[in-house]
Amino acid sequence: MAESFKYQGNKGSGGELHQKAADKHPTMTTAQGCPVSDNQNSLTAAKRGPGLLEDHVLREKLFHFDHERIPERVVHARGYGAHGYFETYESLSQLTCADLFQRKGEKTPVFARFSTVAGNKGSPDLARDVRGFAVKFYTQEGNWDLVGNNIPVFFIQDAMKFPDLIHSAKAEPDRGFPQAQTAHDNFWDFISLTPESMHMVMWAMSDRAIPRSLRFMEGFGVHTFKFINAEGEENYVKFHWKPKQGMQSVVWNEALKLNGADPDYHRRDMWESIAKGDYPEWELGVQVFSQEFADQFEFDVLDATKLIPEEQVPVQIVGRMVLNRAVDNFFAETEQVAFCTQNIVPGLDFTPDPLLQGRNFSYLDTQTKRLGGPNFTHIPVNAPKCPMAHFHQDGHMAMHNPKGRINYEPNSWQEHEHNPRECPTTGYKSASEHTDGDKLRYRSETFADHYSQARQFYLSQTPIEQAHIHYALVFELSKVEHLAIRERVVSHLLNIDTTLASEVADGLRLQTMPEPAQAAMPTRDDLPTSDALSILKNTAHTFAGRKLGILISDGFDLTLFKALTTALDNEGARYEVIAAQVGGAKSSCGHHQQADQVINGGPSVLYDAIAVLTTEEGAEKLADIAEAKDFISDAHAHMKFIGYTEHISTLISAAGLGQSKDEGWIDFGSTDITQFVEQLRQLRFWQR
Repeated sequence: MAESFKYQGNKGSGGELHQKAADKHPTMTTAQGCPVSDNQNSLTAAKRGPGLLEDHVLREKLFHFDHERIPERVVHARGYGAHGYFETYESLSQLTCADLFQRKGEKTPVFARFSTVAGNKGSPDLARDVRGFAVKFYTQEGNWDLVGNNIPVFFIQDAMKFPDLIHSAKAEPDRGFPQAQTAHDNFWDFISLTPESMHMVMWAMSDRAIPRSLRFMEGFGVHTFKFINAEGEENYVKFHWKPKQGMQSVVWNEALKLNGADPDYHRRDMWESIAKGDYPEWELGVQVFSQEFADQFEFDVLDATKLIPEEQVPVQIVGRMVLNRAVDNFFAETEQVAFCTQNIVPGLDFTPDPLLQGRNFSYLDTQTKRLGGPNFTHIPVNAPKCPMAHFHQDGHMAMHNPKGRINYEPNSWQEHEHNPRECPTTGYKSASEHTDGDKLRYRSETFADHYSQARQFYLSQTPIEQAHIHYALVFELSKVEHLAIRERVVSHLLNIDTTLASEVADGLRLQTMPEPAQAAMPTRDDLPTSDALSILKNTAHTFAGRKLGILISDGFDLTLFKALTTALDNEGARYEVIAAQVGGAKSSCGHHQQADQVINGGPSVLYDAIAVLTTEEGAEKLADIAEAKDFISDAHAHMKFIGYTEHISTLISAAGLGQSKDEGWIDFGSTDITQFVEQLRQLRFWQR
């Protein structure tokens, strides 16, 4: 047993272990600082007598335990975060006076949190869902929260519909399920009656909703914001995060199996990447455009269900975010971090986007409820790192009440250590916004085109990605009990692409094709496709940051193994060794190789590609293990590259694959390791 895991202590009269304070182990205390003499037994009236009410140690311990949980987030409950920094590439002073964008090379501390939306805290990581992509910048002029998603548009246009959207997506209230799934009647009923959601539906049914890693997905600010420079000049801006290691997703069958094999797959990947120094990194890009462009653009820039194609307004890369430190305590940081869209700094401002306006209220409200009061900015992860001075006071858990007698302004006091005053020159100034009209509840006609950009997105995908959207829609709608809902969704699809609608209708075995849904505006068929909307058209040609699963058996070729692992190290990739037993296997020269995973706990869905190093006898033994057969067949079905040695035939046959191998199968006997790694850089063999 490792030295650090040897325990010391003395057994009590009941056999319980007592470990005493000594050397590097401090004396345990209560929360009040009282030293604890016995942390194993309650105070009783006799050896086998009743417990005593005066046992303040027991009461405090149970009391604190009973109050450990706080309300989980209404949405984005399942999340994972990390610390890092944002580095500005060049000064953007011509566009904004925001302090973090003023100096080349400026590094601003950040905390980022990634999340699913619909599921609770205990739901699996790879649910089909939009991912939250929230970043808190600790700037010298206050905290700026860029609270976005991995999809640039949203389901709804007005915050009035947000409670209805989320109610429909979450578990149905009478039965309490399904969890973290939109494949049910309530969600699709709402969607089928809300045509503005069609663009987002295309994204949610695409591979964007099942990312391979949080590190391999884009992020978007979703809304249109404003840049303001020192001269008061204004421009509109949209924010984009671009992953440095490229985009990558899994396939749906793979996602289902990953959720069973490792429900914490994304969390574990983020943790391991930071621990190994393979820091997740994104570049921040901006689309900056004028009021003149907004006036002539085909769609309303205040509509959160629309995007601006990068071909029309190119993304200007302005900096990078590097996440290089895991949290010290998950609850203290990831769970208690409070993102609010209203957290903004000079040089940035909101627009009248009706969804953004509602979010600005809702986020502050929900964080106040969840964290027990208005003083959540006293929690270290939420506290600004710049000087602060204000007259906020009291409330639950107030940690930083101002000193002295002054708690108001204006005041007559001139000499006092805490007496903040407003500053017209450096203080926050809102952008100008001309309004004219009557007070009313009204949806602008400029928001009425619900299908054109949905069509543009679908047609911008590769045939493989289009097929995945088709399969996802069939899967989701197959779980819907009511035929009328399925038919209504297909009626909307007819306004997007008739071929897609026909494929989905065939997949659902609809007896008759419904009429196209009545559209507020006709679908435009003249919008050009946009390569930026596709994952596969933008795949990075690298295996860096990915993981190879290496299945070995007794007698494996150690020289080949070392050549393979060395090549992976040089590529910046990772690997894990899998064997029939966790103790590993012996090579042909007698070297013992420890395994990272046992075959029944290390399925191929955990890896981006696999290699099988075995002997004829080893292959025969593996062929008798169901999980080893699944290891091969799943990798093949999920279009992964498979490297193998000559004796694999028995295992392939047992896996039900016959002996036919496509070009995604690489024979180490006839292929150089460098060629194998070159193949791996394609990530998937989609031709299979």
